[in-house]
Amino acid sequence: MPKATLAGTRIRALRTARGMAQGELARRAGVSPSYLNLIEHNRRRPGTRVTEALAKALQVAPDMLAEAVGDEQIMALQASLAAVQVSPPPEIDRAEELIGRFPGWAAHLAALAARVQAQERLIERLNDRMAHDPSLPAALHEIVSAVTAVQSTAAILADTDDLEPAWRARFHRNVHDDSRRLATAADALVAYLEASGTETGLASPLEELEAWAAARGYHLPQIEAAAPADWDMLVAGESDLASPAARALAAGWLARAHADAQAVPLGMLDPWLECSAGGMSDAQAVIAGIVQRSGARLACVLRRLACLPPGIGAPAVGLVRCDASGSFTWRRPVEGFSMPRFGGACPLWPLYQVLGMPGRPLGIAVEFPGRPAPRFTVQAVAEVSDGLRFNPPWAMEAVMLMIPQAGGSGQSGDGQSGDGQSGDGRAPDPLRVGASCRVCPRSDCHARREPSIIGG
Repeated sequence: MPKATLAGTRIRALRTARGMAQGELARRAGVSPSYLNLIEHNRRRPGTRVTEALAKALQVAPDMLAEAVGDEQIMALQASLAAVQVSPPPEIDRAEELIGRFPGWAAHLAALAARVQAQERLIERLNDRMAHDPSLPAALHEIVSAVTAVQSTAAILADTDDLEPAWRARFHRNVHDDSRRLATAADALVAYLEASGTETGLASPLEELEAWAAARGYHLPQIEAAAPADWDMLVAGESDLASPAARALAAGWLARAHADAQAVPLGMLDPWLECSAGGMSDAQAVIAGIVQRSGARLACVLRRLACLPPGIGAPAVGLVRCDASGSFTWRRPVEGFSMPRFGGACPLWPLYQVLGMPGRPLGIAVEFPGRPAPRFTVQAVAEVSDGLRFNPPWAMEAVMLMIPQAGGSGQSGDGQSGDGQSGDGRAPDPLRVGASCRVCPRSDCHARREPSIIGG
């Protein structure tokens, strides 16, 4: 993400855009040229009176010259300009000048860019649900079955004139029961489709649990207590967990999170919080250090890092777990990491890859389409989850932690080693991924399964 622009840099850019000499601006603002030079090089912070005088001379609002004011709009506009695929490309480095001269148009462009990104995420979710959600064909099958039953019974009533009264009454009851069944299935399908455009369209107990946990920041205070709580009792009265299956999953998730907290106490996570403040550049080494100091398994540490108390300065991370069949057992999304709710996609390749090498960790960078391209470091590992067992089937679980990166392009390497570096010590190129083939703009991907509907 672009670094926020300082006030002095902003003043200099606006002055240059207007073709105004530094001395002329100093004269109009009633300050000395030497003092203005210090301000423009961010060596002096202008006071309120000087800021207002400079703003009047530059014909902009004083807020435009205050530090940190408008920086989010600048970054949003720079990101929206970078995402435009036109020739010649837009002048990204002059985004601040556009904001200064035409703040209304700049805000409009940033809002349009945010709307486009929201629509793209909606398309991804709808495509994912329509293509892979098992609940949709099941609901359609129920409707077709009810319609067929009504049609068959109605045909018998219409074509048979000499039905006995008892049989006719039975067929009438069948039509009545099947029509109620059809109405119920249709209502359920309509409600499901209306909710499917949002992340709160629940279709399974696991989705109930994920929504319940997200509303609580993926953490409850009882997780950090030394003694385990009565997890079943704790979730018994939760209205957001509507089904008994969801409550059972929630109790199991809390019990596991508590065990992870006992294995990796908060006091061992200071390096992780310091790593967050430093931009997560050495996250992989920090995770390895936590594993070594705590003696916990890597999968336990990864789960723990995605279940920390809000407000302690922990970075925003994502986590996904799956069993040996590749089916999700847990999802904690993170902004920018497009992850399907149903079915597989290339962002999950590291998760599935470790299923074939239990106990061996995999750390790799992944990059999504866009400019600037969202980039993440993922740490994944799989482990047998049912203890010592000599005969199949073996229960296995893979865990993948997704850590946002600040940015920067990796350099190609000849091969990746276990520490995430190439054989010659250079960082390898990131794995270039997309939400799914149908909505991915990477036209040159050799692993593409079907054409994209959005082009590239």
